[in-house]
Amino acid sequence: MKAAVFRLWFWLGLGLLLANLANLVSAKRYLRCELARKLLDQHGFERSLLSNWICLLEHESDLDTTRISANPNGTRNYGLFQINSSFCQEERRGGTCNVKCEDLLDESLRESATCAKRIQTSNGFRHWNGWQRYCRNPQNLPNLKVICGI
Repeated sequence: MKAAVFRLWFWLGLGLLLANLANLVSAKRYLRCELARKLLDQHGFERSLLSNWICLLEHESDLDTTRISANPNGTRNYGLFQINSSFCQEERRGGTCNVKCEDLLDESLRESATCAKRIQTSNGFRHWNGWQRYCRNPQNLPNLKVICGI
């Protein structure tokens, strides 16, 4: 009986600990249509390019705001848009986008959306390997009008 009560308290305590840890991390994995609407309505992305952006984000970050990936050349890609560390600076504002790399992980997308649009305006979607590999062909782009009503 004592062992059963101990196990119950142990698992209850562990569950509460994990729940509290989850609240400390501001992670967000978006759904396709939710993200498309957010980019359009809150961040001013062009409707004509929205399918390109969604395709890119699905293949670069799997719609996860906390994704960090390392590159063979020693740089890192940050956040939903997988923005390369050459466009930001770790621990303080800097780089081409004048932003902290860590701020590109925020689920609000304020800094990352602004930086991504700046990159796309100057370099096009070619900057992102995921877009080149999977989204370059317009037939591969999601039809957001049909899927999401956008």
